[in-house]
Amino acid sequence: MFKALLLEKNDAGFHAGVAELDASRLPEGSVLVQPEYSTLNYKDGLALTNKSPVVRVWPMVPGIDGAGRVLESTHPDWRPGDRFVHNGWGVGETHWGCLAERARLQGEWLVKLPPAFTPRQAMAIGTAGYTAMLCVMALERHGLTPGAGEVLVTGATGGVGSVAIALLARLGHQVVASSGKLGEAGYLKTLGAASVIDRAELTAAAKPLQKERWAGVVDTLGSHTLANVLAQTRYGGVVAACGLAQGFDLPATVMPFILRGVTLAGIDSVMAPLALRQQAWQRLARDLSPALLDTMITEVPLAGAIDAATRLMAGAVRGRIVVKIG
Repeated sequence: MFKALLLEKNDAGFHAGVAELDASRLPEGSVLVQPEYSTLNYKDGLALTNKSPVVRVWPMVPGIDGAGRVLESTHPDWRPGDRFVHNGWGVGETHWGCLAERARLQGEWLVKLPPAFTPRQAMAIGTAGYTAMLCVMALERHGLTPGAGEVLVTGATGGVGSVAIALLARLGHQVVASSGKLGEAGYLKTLGAASVIDRAELTAAAKPLQKERWAGVVDTLGSHTLANVLAQTRYGGVVAACGLAQGFDLPATVMPFILRGVTLAGIDSVMAPLALRQQAWQRLARDLSPALLDTMITEVPLAGAIDAATRLMAGAVRGRIVVKIG
């Protein structure tokens, strides 16, 4: 038997709570793992609060991220005792996830936990931080270098935004943080932001072209914000788009692309190939200060994850929520 957060939906409605489950109920997979820590991402928040049809199979154990140790394995790359980190792959949507004391996953979904991080630190990073690293790597592939000019991060106090600021600042970029929580300016500057702007500057309907400002952008919001930052990106600049917290629409024109040579780079973290994941985690181990992670963390027990998800969806969370399992 093991404890897990279980989401159920039937004629009686939706229910989320901690349950005792028999290991025989675990789905198929080549590796049995013991998650020591998990985390709450935006998608987890949607699932735990039933605000969006994220879950495709019922009942569901949520938790798209996990870090801990391998208990059993039939996969050639994994042995009992190995330390792992997991992100994405539809876990928590179509396959039982890591907000549980046990999970059965596919070996090809897992990445070796870098020695630089503890499981707790890895979950302080989680899919949000791993996505931030994918964004930074995309900006670099498209030519962004330190000293090129201001780099904007939208949704700055969120998980992706917080880690993106820390990474970009450590790599030598001049980071501008956009947030609706101007009272958190001190926190954002601690992470490395050179300045903070009000998100309201970017949320109105966008003009096709605006004054050039950003050499690069990490955008977590989409919609009017993404349209505005595209219109403000400098000639030859690049925008990495990884989120839709404001909306999934893009009310923009082709003008920034054909008159300024702006690149819009889409970032997918869920189904990214293993080699790219491994590269991202190697870069995180090199370019992200483990000590800085502590400033981003709010830790909750497994039983506290539901309340934490409610706060997350209300926009009342700063940085990363880490869930201690067991």
